[in-house]
Amino acid sequence: MKVKEQADIKDLLDTIIEGILLKKGQEIVNLDFAKLENTVSSNFIICQGNSNIQVEAITQSVKKLVKEELNENPLHIEGLENAHWILMDYGDVFVHIFQKEFRDFYKLEELWADAKIEKID
Repeated sequence: MKVKEQADIKDLLDTIIEGILLKKGQEIVNLDFAKLENTVSSNFIICQGNSNIQVEAITQSVKKLVKEELNENPLHIEGLENAHWILMDYGDVFVHIFQKEFRDFYKLEELWADAKIEKID
């Protein structure tokens, strides 16, 4: 569902990352699928928190900041019931917010090894 302009995607990515950082999300990476064909989105942002409370707080921070800054809501959010792994779908950008043990188990970065992986400091 790649429909946004590159500048709009960049604004969305920057705002999502800012929302993550506000709640001290860790190990942030951007998987950029721009050079790959037949992908479900243009980017995956992946990060982690230390507890389900922090994972929920990161989710709410991203949702609130993207709404305030860009007037966009996620199309869908999954995983709120246990907050081990929350997925936020913004169409062109998916946000994966994990607890560390679940991130280590699912290893999304390895599943999408063909993507350009950018670590965010």
